[in-house]
Amino acid sequence: MGSTEVTDWQGKNVTVAGLGVSGIPAARVLHGLGAVVTVVNDGDDERSRAQAADLEALGVTVRLGDGATLPEGTGLIVTTPGWKPDKPLFAAAAEAGVPVWGDVELAWRLRGPGAAPWLAVTGTNGKTTTVRMLASILEAAGLRTAAVGNIGVSLLDVVLGDTEYDVLAVELSSYQLHWAPSLRAHSAAVLNLAPDHLDWHGSMEAYAADKGRVYEGNRVACVYNVADKATEDLVRAADVEEGCRAVGFTLGTPGPSQVGVVEGILVDRAFVEDRQKNAQELAEVSDVDPPAPHNIANALAAAALARSFGVPAAAVRDGLRAFRPDAHRIEHVADVDGVAYVDDSKATNTHAAEASLAAYESVVWIAGGLAKGAVFDELVAGAAQRLKGAVLIGRDRALIREALARHAPEVPVVDLGRTDTGAMPEAVREARRLAGPGDTVLLAPACASMDMFTNYNKRGDAFAQAVRELRS
Repeated sequence: MGSTEVTDWQGKNVTVAGLGVSGIPAARVLHGLGAVVTVVNDGDDERSRAQAADLEALGVTVRLGDGATLPEGTGLIVTTPGWKPDKPLFAAAAEAGVPVWGDVELAWRLRGPGAAPWLAVTGTNGKTTTVRMLASILEAAGLRTAAVGNIGVSLLDVVLGDTEYDVLAVELSSYQLHWAPSLRAHSAAVLNLAPDHLDWHGSMEAYAADKGRVYEGNRVACVYNVADKATEDLVRAADVEEGCRAVGFTLGTPGPSQVGVVEGILVDRAFVEDRQKNAQELAEVSDVDPPAPHNIANALAAAALARSFGVPAAAVRDGLRAFRPDAHRIEHVADVDGVAYVDDSKATNTHAAEASLAAYESVVWIAGGLAKGAVFDELVAGAAQRLKGAVLIGRDRALIREALARHAPEVPVVDLGRTDTGAMPEAVREARRLAGPGDTVLLAPACASMDMFTNYNKRGDAFAQAVRELRS
């Protein structure tokens, strides 16, 4: 079933695993191509029943409350990214010799002839920002592009839509990469690797291997993080096309085949003539918003991918200047009495919080929530010198409190003992009490939000609202 001819799909029995944001479009697309589609779904709630009714009206069969049994005659499974590899359905598929694709694999197979190449980005943190920076740079170069994939814009919609693109900036999660065996990007980047989603992948090794799939078959450049050796190891392990190069990004002075920073300037020593001797100025650090170290790294990765596609240096500068970060990503909310208040509610794991804390000299840290199995010793030990105080909220706050007691015993800690949404205004008031002029009150929870808030956006909104109340 490798070919993309519509006739190949006519009458083929395809099972779609899961409803949700990618299952429903996959079922619709496959049905439209003439496949006989059955959707299986673990859940059988009110929302699932409504979604099932919409699909059944089209002629798609939906089985609710049974995601374990392989429907008879299935020749292919297309799964939503959230379904774990150890599901009984996939064991049954393996036994029957039935291939399993994700929605990204399906989109890759359905691209028409002459389709736009993909510049792909994965990593534990920074994916969305990097992909949006990349799209901004590509647009500044006059290319028709879009930021797509795990960023919320369905790849299926993009590859089957009427808009023609020159190149796509594609965010890919480890889940999506796990189920995308034939994806071959023009160039790709793994930004960083830290423990995350280990309950899904089973181990750090399996998680890293799935991230590393993004490099398979790259044509021009495998972009890696010089400061994160694990990303370079993934490049070494990848089977790439002849002539494809490893290109490192670094916050230090770049060597040949790297992009990096020299005296406040982002420079390229990878995509220039005679890279032993020459470097090309791309942009200034001040062109990056915000100029926090991890965000400079994102900008360098985006620049390397754009340069791999032949984008001129001026477009890198113009694209970075035009870029505005999404909300709740190290977002400056306000200054009150000489104290800066910064919302990084998107820092939902320790790796992201570490990058956030490293951006400020003196911090009153608001942290806590759902730890998802994380441990906080390394994070706290690394940030101890910067901490002026800490205010803890959320269900698993005791884990952070204990790490603070072990590694930063002199730092004053306020444990609010609350997991209701009203905790945020109190947390901001307590942080204000601990902070002085020149300090930063930083919401970088290092935890997920679902114990208190629907999502990290709502948590960030509550923080910003509490800061606005301080001002008034």
